[in-house]
Amino acid sequence: MKRWTRYAFSFLLVPLCLRADGQTVQVDITPSHTTNHFVPNQTLGAGVDRISAEAIDQDLTPTVLKAVFRSGWQPVTYRQNTELAVEAWHWNPQGTWSDPSGKGYFTGSASPGDPIRYSYGYALPHRGFTRNDGTGNAGFSRLTDGDVSTYWKSNPYLSQRFTGESDALHPQWVVIDLSQPQLVDSVRLHWQEPYATHYAIQYWTGDDPIVNPTRGVWQTFPHGDVTTGKGGIETLRLSSAAAAVRYLRIVMTESSNTCDSHGPADPRNCVGYAIAELYVGTTTPDGAFHDVVRHTPDQEQTTTYCSSVDPWHEPSDLLSTRQAQVGFDLFFTSGVTRGLPAMMPVAMLYDTPENAAAEVAYLKARQYPVSYIEMGEEADGQYMQPEDYAALYLQWATALHRVDPSLKLGGPAFQGVNKDIEVWPDAKGKVSWLGRFLDYLKQHGRLGDLAFFSFEHYPYEPCRIPWGSLYDEPELVSHIMQIWREDGLPVDVPMFITESNLSSSASETYMDLFAGLWLADYIGSFLNAGGNGVYFFHYLPLFMEHGCNDSPGTFGMFAVGPGYHIEQPLAQFFTAQLINLEWVEPGSGEHLVFPAKSDIDDGAGHALVTAYALKRPDGQWSVMVVNRDQQNPHPVEIRFQDQTKPRTLSFTGPVEIATFGSAQYQWHPAKTRFEAHAEKPTELPVAAYFPGRADPDGPVAHTQQTAGSGTSYALPAASVMVIRGKIDVEPKHAGRPPAS
Repeated sequence: MKRWTRYAFSFLLVPLCLRADGQTVQVDITPSHTTNHFVPNQTLGAGVDRISAEAIDQDLTPTVLKAVFRSGWQPVTYRQNTELAVEAWHWNPQGTWSDPSGKGYFTGSASPGDPIRYSYGYALPHRGFTRNDGTGNAGFSRLTDGDVSTYWKSNPYLSQRFTGESDALHPQWVVIDLSQPQLVDSVRLHWQEPYATHYAIQYWTGDDPIVNPTRGVWQTFPHGDVTTGKGGIETLRLSSAAAAVRYLRIVMTESSNTCDSHGPADPRNCVGYAIAELYVGTTTPDGAFHDVVRHTPDQEQTTTYCSSVDPWHEPSDLLSTRQAQVGFDLFFTSGVTRGLPAMMPVAMLYDTPENAAAEVAYLKARQYPVSYIEMGEEADGQYMQPEDYAALYLQWATALHRVDPSLKLGGPAFQGVNKDIEVWPDAKGKVSWLGRFLDYLKQHGRLGDLAFFSFEHYPYEPCRIPWGSLYDEPELVSHIMQIWREDGLPVDVPMFITESNLSSSASETYMDLFAGLWLADYIGSFLNAGGNGVYFFHYLPLFMEHGCNDSPGTFGMFAVGPGYHIEQPLAQFFTAQLINLEWVEPGSGEHLVFPAKSDIDDGAGHALVTAYALKRPDGQWSVMVVNRDQQNPHPVEIRFQDQTKPRTLSFTGPVEIATFGSAQYQWHPAKTRFEAHAEKPTELPVAAYFPGRADPDGPVAHTQQTAGSGTSYALPAASVMVIRGKIDVEPKHAGRPPAS
């Protein structure tokens, strides 16, 4: 990244009493114009994810947590990572298997026993993904693994036996990507039990159907409609002449309901669809089939995607215990939750309602405080259709509410996007994922089961974050929130961002001052747009990992050394302090949010200075100002205007000022070396030989100023400043705004 120059005149780094013609921040404090209200210890939190077992042991200790708590984040959300890896979650290592021989569908024990320190994910042997948005480089599909003794199988909970609806309303599908257009006129399907009796084989007419599902249509081959499927090995001549296609889809609408290799004892073994291997190619006049698919049990296989996966598994599918979800008992007793109710997840995409209900029963038995239950994780990144997610959601909601009718359930924990999530159109041509999910709940009279809506926020494309992208953040977060409402999300359903940071891949940018400025803009914009809860990711200290452009990076707020010893705080730690300890009044008091805007831009329509204003419960007004100009300081005057009053107001008397900028923090990147070819097995071609470091490394600068009409505040280049105090004439506020 381009580095900014520290401003040479240090006297401009503190507030000055100067006139600042044309450089103002206007705060609209008209009582009826409040944009939101919130309580910090319910609203401003952070997330704890699946991490290494060593990190769990070293991070969840009083010494480390004391340092973490200095960031000021309050409630915690427990992230459920196993679904991103296409795994079944054993939240409790103790439990029972559906098959008495010790395999099948696992249900954790709801009875408190030995404290749970770790929990693990189990790989699914009936997986149909080569990769998805959670497993971009690990695992493989059983559809093209070259082994006909393995097979993909769809999720039984999407069959009529469990949904109560015709299987045709929840068609299951597999997509095969040939990587480039290939001549195709035939397909060979090696079915397992149960097989499809009604299915269609289609090709895609446009761009990537997974990434761009509305830029093309699925077209059935001339002979691709099958209504008398017999199972076994079926070779189908799809057309009289070979055509160049890249993507094919098999969409299945009626099952044989015969039992798979696990036997008839469990009805879940006897519903849905199962395919052992897929072959695509051409048939020559002599009747010989010529396959173009690469069959191999790794990421180099011909890529496949699928609609769902059967969560059946066995003990041997536990591949590693080096990474773990923190055990519930350690999570709640370590102190990381600060005693506040936590947002807890249940696995849903690759699990069972019985296991989820047992989890909630366990939490209740331990009397752990839970605020919300998040249902599943990133269903959109698992390519699940909204009606399928909704069908699971209602089954799980029914099971959970039997345990505790008062539970507040929500989801779908969308992955971080900046535009509406679209899927292949339904029969009415509707493509909005959220819109169709909400339609399903309404049609079943169950919209009330959605107590909150959750999504993630990773606004920037990994590895491509120029300084100018900082200007986009306020619009990015407010725009996506507007889209969710336009999709039909009721105004009384609160919005939570349950995971967030710059992008889905870490890099040096995360440690740079840029990341701190972004965090201030993001939190301020989200609250100003009516958001109800936001969680920074990641709360606990983590090692630097290999990130974008071969640079090291971390999602955490600290640089750590051996044993997870905190070596120094990073930029987002200091901005977190400004937000949580300076801008807001920590605790349970209600804050009112008011719109604020500066008149400072770059001449091209980009606001160089943004501002976010609060009326705190202690009676003070607090304005957080972000100077996104990386090279120039800006003196600003802050003016308050109640449009029911005739005159402009200003801070008066003593004001507290907290500043974080390049005078307080500068990141110096790691020094690296390049290897044309690795000297050691699997060694990275670019490796750091001298770690990056921050120097200076805080703290936030604190000053006091006596303010009055016309006082100007000097914003250092590339900085965040919080100005807090009283204004000269307090308007009377009739009350808080309606719930957002």
